[in-house]
Amino acid sequence: MTNKIKAGIMDAARIKRVLDRMATEILERNRNLKNLVIIGIPTRGVSLAKRIARTVKDLENVEIPVGIIDITRYRDDYAASSTRATSSKSKIPFPIEKKDVILVDDVLFTGRTIRAAMEGLFDLGRPRSIQLLVLIDRGHRELPIRADYVGKVLPTSRREMVRVDLKEIDEHDDVLITEPVALGRKR
Repeated sequence: MTNKIKAGIMDAARIKRVLDRMATEILERNRNLKNLVIIGIPTRGVSLAKRIARTVKDLENVEIPVGIIDITRYRDDYAASSTRATSSKSKIPFPIEKKDVILVDDVLFTGRTIRAAMEGLFDLGRPRSIQLLVLIDRGHRELPIRADYVGKVLPTSRREMVRVDLKEIDEHDDVLITEPVALGRKR
């Protein structure tokens, strides 16, 4: 199986505008920036978290701490008999107790990744609040989770996939809708 591109949704300029808008929304909602921290979910959520923090610094000249939450051990898609990972790749070099946490991911789909991330955060302390920022909300929720800051709502079918490319990882920025295509058999 391979994926074919069905549609281009965002280019680099559009992604930048959307992130700028969401950074402004964060500033409007969070008056006490000294209590704010941003935590990204690997892989692309981390790059987006760092971009949001840079934009806030550019706008307000305030450095917002950025961390990384490893959700591997909190995922619910392991077999019940399997052993969960015990090592953590989380890098949160600051306390989250009583902090306002902005949790960042690239695509919100079923909500299971966000549930796992919140469980991981609560293992580290009790934040004052958790707000969710996603670049794309594609629907199809299986858990009652919604984002506070959404770059774009993008209704999709379950068969379609949303591919977010970011220059820090993929050498360019774009958001695409792709769809699996079965390759023909060679005879």
